[in-house]
Amino acid sequence: MKMKELLDIVDELGNPTGKVVEREIAHQKGIRHRTSHVWLVRKRNNKVQVLLQKRSHNKDSFPDCYDISSAGHIPAGQDYAESALRELYEELGYRAKSEDLIYCGKRSFRLDENFHHREFHDFQVSAIYMIWLDLQETDFRLQKEEVSSVKWLDLDECMQAVKNNTIKHCIYLDELEIIYKKIIDIHTAK
Repeated sequence: MKMKELLDIVDELGNPTGKVVEREIAHQKGIRHRTSHVWLVRKRNNKVQVLLQKRSHNKDSFPDCYDISSAGHIPAGQDYAESALRELYEELGYRAKSEDLIYCGKRSFRLDENFHHREFHDFQVSAIYMIWLDLQETDFRLQKEEVSSVKWLDLDECMQAVKNNTIKHCIYLDELEIIYKKIIDIHTAK
């Protein structure tokens, strides 16, 4: 029997309240919980690129959609960075260190959808990180249950594709704007 995945119930700032909920129930009832998002970025031909993962066909939400490089729910009792590093290794086979993570901010959102003829209510507080990493797509070891493929895309092109819905995706434009702003801040600080 598979163990139930427990998530911390959090307040509007993403702080655990001391209560936990099963992941499935959190999505059935729209109970606020935490996730970590990691964007892998590199510079090529004087352009910043982001690595997108294509979600597996079998995912319970947004199957076959392009998504953040790596993302995942934070198990009860874990912190944002710890979970971000674990998900990155599980999904893409890349083992990063905590000092590689560049914190970009937090964002909260609510999504009410229907997937596989079932209601899905996602209420998240997400910590957003990025890591500079210049690898080829073939250098990643993909967790096939989660990720079907990865591809690098120029950040500007990615933002336009998300804004205009020219690729099948589940990426929020405001999150890409957070990454974009952090990159600008880093380059102007030099």
